[in-house]
Amino acid sequence: MRLASKPIARLLHHYMAVFTAVFAVASVQANEHEYSPPVANDHPDRVYWGDTHLHTNQSPDAFTFGNRTITPADAYEFAMGKTVVSQTGIKAKLARPLDFLMVSDHAEFMGIFPKVFSGSPDMAKTQLGQRWANYVAQGKHHFVLMEFGMMSMGAAKSENPEQFVDEGTGITIEHIRSLQGLEVPPAVVRSVWEKVGETADSYNQPGVFTAFIGYEYTSMPDGNNLHRNVLFADDGNTTTQVVPFSSMDSGNPEDLWAYMADYEEKTGGRVLSIPHNGNVSNGLMFAETDFAGEPLTAEQARLRIKYEPIIEVTQIKGDGETHPFLSPNDEFADYETWDKSNLSFLSPKQDGMLEYEYARSALKNGLALEKQTGVNPYKFGVIGSTDSHTGLATSDEDNFFGKMTSVEPMQGRANKNFFEVAASTGIVVQHWETASSGYAAVWARDNTRKDLFDSMQRKEVYATTGPRMTVRFFGGWNFRQDAVDRHDYVAHAYQNGVPMGGTLTASNENKAPTFMVSALKDPLGANLDRIQIVKGWLDADGNTQEKVYNVAASDNRKIRGNKVKPVGNTVDVDTASYTNSIGDASLGVVWQDPDFDPNLSSFYYARVLEIPTPRWTTIDEEHFGEAAPEQSPKFGQERAYTSAIWYEPK
Repeated sequence: MRLASKPIARLLHHYMAVFTAVFAVASVQANEHEYSPPVANDHPDRVYWGDTHLHTNQSPDAFTFGNRTITPADAYEFAMGKTVVSQTGIKAKLARPLDFLMVSDHAEFMGIFPKVFSGSPDMAKTQLGQRWANYVAQGKHHFVLMEFGMMSMGAAKSENPEQFVDEGTGITIEHIRSLQGLEVPPAVVRSVWEKVGETADSYNQPGVFTAFIGYEYTSMPDGNNLHRNVLFADDGNTTTQVVPFSSMDSGNPEDLWAYMADYEEKTGGRVLSIPHNGNVSNGLMFAETDFAGEPLTAEQARLRIKYEPIIEVTQIKGDGETHPFLSPNDEFADYETWDKSNLSFLSPKQDGMLEYEYARSALKNGLALEKQTGVNPYKFGVIGSTDSHTGLATSDEDNFFGKMTSVEPMQGRANKNFFEVAASTGIVVQHWETASSGYAAVWARDNTRKDLFDSMQRKEVYATTGPRMTVRFFGGWNFRQDAVDRHDYVAHAYQNGVPMGGTLTASNENKAPTFMVSALKDPLGANLDRIQIVKGWLDADGNTQEKVYNVAASDNRKIRGNKVKPVGNTVDVDTASYTNSIGDASLGVVWQDPDFDPNLSSFYYARVLEIPTPRWTTIDEEHFGEAAPEQSPKFGQERAYTSAIWYEPK
């Protein structure tokens, strides 16, 4: 065998040395700094859209009000973008699919009504099943619903059953007492819950579509809304190790939190609770007292914020950001306001209740409670959802299928009473007063149960009344005025600040924080009017304060003295249309608090307003050729609310 000549050997040796050096450098570079930005920037880079509050025919009220056939499977298919024929025979489809959905059927008698009405053997042999089957045979369907409601509210155990008596519906004291001892067999409860998990798991497609397992806990003491949606991060094999905890087990939310703690300890899983509709709680949802009326303790506050990191701030039964009575200096406070009574339509609203029903006031009172107890129970993030009982998760004004099957798109639906039985109480809410709202927006790394749940826990979420606006909100100490114009402003913001849901601790320099907010219009929707930052704080005397700052305005409008001219209005009521000839497609700004006091606890959140667009009642009027109720709004300015960023002094 001939040996290589010395020149060739030296050349091979040179190449080997070069290759070795290159590989060594490449290895060092890869370890010290990733070249590819998506690898290097380990932060949420996409917003995912969904609904965590949707009812199907498995909910007793939805079933009784006409939704007999739209199942959880239909709900998932609709959310994924498929055409579904509604209960009233109308084809329905989303303009764009959702990214995630939780079917949140009521835990109380979940899946039981379809069994009773179909004569299912597992209910037909029970005392409750026979009782309700007799009502069905006699055409007294409303008795079934009324008894469901009374049993859910604990009427049979109430110390004051007289409050549930209703001569208009035939509900008497004797009737209420006859409900004692009636229940659904545990085996039936378990079989229904197992089916919930199986269905969600069958539609869950990590990276494509997330189907959460969950339910609604429907506590309603004396008709006051304390409802929560219970959302699990886990699959059916884990969630079926328990059964849902309902208001029939206890109407005290603290007992729900104890159940959640037991679930996590038993299974190693994760679960959270989402309060909704404080505006019909008559002052209970965000109270400064516990369920028994005693002052909140630090432990109660800790449990609440641990298990309820987010709330639902907007939905069909009204918007819950704030109220004109609470925020008289906020020109946009009166939006889709529901403020007549509690959810039973039995107790009229009083002004003193409002403070404990709306998100902005709760955020402010949370600062005061933290000073008293050391823990802020209302340091929550915000989302929107629909609370639709049609099985159709749509909140678009031009695609609104209403709260119940009885008010799916049809002539005259706007004039129908929201709850017919309530007319006898003298407190009437008509369907035109319902809002086509809303959706949950979640900033996450991937569309999976784990990632979305993680984002909800850290409150990197926001709410919209329906439009899919893309909104970012960051707080920091060193954002320059041109930071929002950087091509890498998101990575820069994460590196130098905190996102929505985060907390800023005091700067050593005692300077005012800076906030970076950017908003991009819904690609299929209206242009943007403005961005506002809402600040709440606890002053030196321990009183809560608030102020709304205009920080960015479209059409080159100047903000002077915190005032900006109205954007205008292109809505044509006759044709139920508008044009994007006003407003901007995107807005962004870096803003520094001009009134900052480093010694005072505070929070900040962004509110993004669209230009005016036609309301669903106006769209109905044009579509059906029938005049909308005179008192119904013709248009509105839809909006997004971010979760807050908190400032904690030294």
